[in-house]
Amino acid sequence: MSAFVSARISGIGCVTPLGCDLDEIWKRIAAGERPALSEVVNPETGRKFQAALVPPTLVAHVAREPRLRRSSAISLFAAAAGKAALADSGIEFTSEVKARTAVVFGVSDGGVQYTRRFYEQIVKQGANAASPLLFPETVYNAPASHLAAMLGVDGATYTLVGDGTVGLQALEFGAQLLAMGDADHVLVVAAEELDWILLEAHRAWRLIARDRPAVPHSQPPTGALLAEGAAAVLLSRDGKRATVDVAAGMSFCSREEAARALGDVLKCFADREPPSLSVDGANGTWVDKVIAGVMDAHFRPLQFSVAFPKDHFGEAPGCGALQQIVFAVAMLERFPFDCAVVPALGWNQQAAAAWVARAPA
Repeated sequence: MSAFVSARISGIGCVTPLGCDLDEIWKRIAAGERPALSEVVNPETGRKFQAALVPPTLVAHVAREPRLRRSSAISLFAAAAGKAALADSGIEFTSEVKARTAVVFGVSDGGVQYTRRFYEQIVKQGANAASPLLFPETVYNAPASHLAAMLGVDGATYTLVGDGTVGLQALEFGAQLLAMGDADHVLVVAAEELDWILLEAHRAWRLIARDRPAVPHSQPPTGALLAEGAAAVLLSRDGKRATVDVAAGMSFCSREEAARALGDVLKCFADREPPSLSVDGANGTWVDKVIAGVMDAHFRPLQFSVAFPKDHFGEAPGCGALQQIVFAVAMLERFPFDCAVVPALGWNQQAAAAWVARAPA
C-alpha cells in the first residue's frame, strides 16, 4: 500500500492565462471564461498552433527585478507565483525565518525558449556564435536559483524534474523536508513556459489537438490545450490555510498499466471518510478516461463534486498538478467542502495523488 507524507499549507499563489489574483481568477471562472488562445508559429515550416499563453503584463512586476531582467519566462512565472504565496501567508520573512526556509522547484520541460535559441545559434551559426547570456537560463535549476536569490532564502534549494505530476512530487519532497526538521517553511513552486518547438514535439506525440481546437471532455479526446503558468504552495509547520497529504507516486510502463498505478496510489486514502470534492487532472487526452475510471472504481457509489482546473488554465505539464492543489485550497475556502482528493497522471508514466483538507481550528 502506498504511503503518504503530511504537511500544513500557509500560503498559495499561481500564474495562469486567466490571471494571477485568485479572486479575479475565480470571478472569471464563475463567468464561464476559458483562456484566450494565442497563435504560435513554427518559423521553420509555417505550421501554426493554438496555445494558452500568460500575458507578459501579468509578470511585469517581477521582470523589473535586477536579477530577472534577462531571465526566461519560466523564471518570471516562478518568481511571481512564489512571491504571491509568501504574501498570501502573511508571514514576516525576517532573516531568521529565511535561514529556516527551503525552496523546492518542480519542472517538466524547463527553459525551452532560451534552450532552443541557444542551440539554434550553434547549429545555424557555429559554436562561436552561441550567446553566453542565454546559456545560464538553459539549465533546469535556473528558476529555483533566481527565486531563492531574489527572496534572500538561505536554506536548501532543490529542483525536481518530472512529467505532469512533478508538482505533487515537489510537494511530497517539501513535506519530507519539514518532517525531517530541515526547515520550518518550504516554498514549493512549479512552472512551465511554451515555445514552438515544444508544441511541435507534443504534436508528434499525438498529445495536442491536430489542426483543430481542443475540446474538453470530448470523446474521442481531441488532445490537450498546452499552456504556460506557475503555482506555488508555502508549507509551514503551523500553516493554517489547509492540510495536505501527498501519496508516494508510482511509475507505470504503458498506458495499459496507468489505471493500476493510480489505483495503488489512491489506496493510502481508502480508510478515510469519502471526499466531498475531486480536483481532477483531466486534460483532453487519454488520461481523462483513466482517471475517471479509477475514481469511479475507488469511490463508487459515493457522490462528490468534480472540478477540472485544466478546462480553465490549459495543460501546463510542469505546474498543472500543483495548480490542482492551489485550486483545491481555493475551493475549500469558497464552498462547503471538507476535503478534496487530487488525482494526477503524467504522460511520461507517473501516477500521483494528494488529499487536501481544511486546517483544524
